[in-house]
Parts: sequence; C-alpha cells; structure tokens
Amino acid sequence: MKLLVASRRSPSRNAPAFTLIEILLVIVILLMLAGALVVFVLPQQKGAEKNTTKIMLQQVANALDTYRMNIGHYPSEQEGGLDALLRKPTFESETMGEKWLGPYLKPGVTLEDPWGHKIHYELNDTASGSDTEKTGGLPYKLFSLGPDNQPDTEDDIRLGAGSSSDTQSSGTSR
Repeated sequence: MKLLVASRRSPSRNAPAFTLIEILLVIVILLMLAGALVVFVLPQQKGAEKNTTKIMLQQVANALDTYRMNIGHYPSEQEGGLDALLRKPTFESETMGEKWLGPYLKPGVTLEDPWGHKIHYELNDTASGSDTEKTGGLPYKLFSLGPDNQPDTEDDIRLGAGSSSDTQSSGTSR
C-alpha cells in the first residue's frame, strides 16, 4: 500500500510582492505630497477668506446706498444698524415705513465674515468731518476685525480705506 502524503505547497519565493522598504517609500512620498499641499493651499485659503470679506463689504455698502436712496438716510443704531437691511425697522412715521423696499440683501445672507465675526457698521459724526477722510468720503465705517477679531490690528479689513470705490485691507488709517 502506498501512502500518499499530501505535500503542502509553500508560496513561491518568485511570486510578485512588495517589500517593506517599497511600502515605506510610497508612504513617505505620499506624506511629502500632503505636506507640500498644506504649505501651498493654506495661504490661498487665507487670501480667499479676505477676498470674500472684501466682496461682502462691497455688497453691504451697495445695500446701504440703496437703503439711503429709498429712506433718505443711512440706517442708524435706533433703526437696527445693518439689521435694517434685512428686516423692516420700526419708523416714527408711517410714510417712512412705506419707503422701505427691502430686504436689501439676498435671503440667507448673514452679516458675518468668514471667521464667524459680525461685520461692524458705524455712522460717522457728520459734524466733525474728520472720519470721512479715513473712510474715503463715506459717511459710515464698514469693516471686519479679521481673523483675530481684535480692533485696530493689521488684519482688519475696511471698506473705503483707500479710495471710495476700493476695498482695501488696512490695520491703520492711511
């Protein structure tokens, strides 16, 4: 009687496979690519957030101008400030209330910058006239405190810091 012994086949040493060094090399290359991506993309994102804020400030300025054309003046704190662009304020006279043709901003627009901070709006003291030079002749200040949310720092983004139609980033008055 012949005893058949089943031989176990061991994997052939000639079968194609990756070595540990090759796998580690691929991982290192992928990590280097991810690091380069972070180095080049993050500054672009910061620039995009600032540009988005500049565009938003310009849109709010256009809405403020339309409000002024309809009502006859820019919204005051008593009227709700920038909220008067979105919701009809309570006016002293009914005729003023009839002139409000808002909302002056698209539905869903929030008055916050990309960092989640409120957009600041302040009417200038028209009697002194000193602030209108700083705001490019505008009778109001419209600005974001930037990513750090601290006033009067170089990352503040202001409307009309240079010319009346330009939006420039400036931390100090020019």
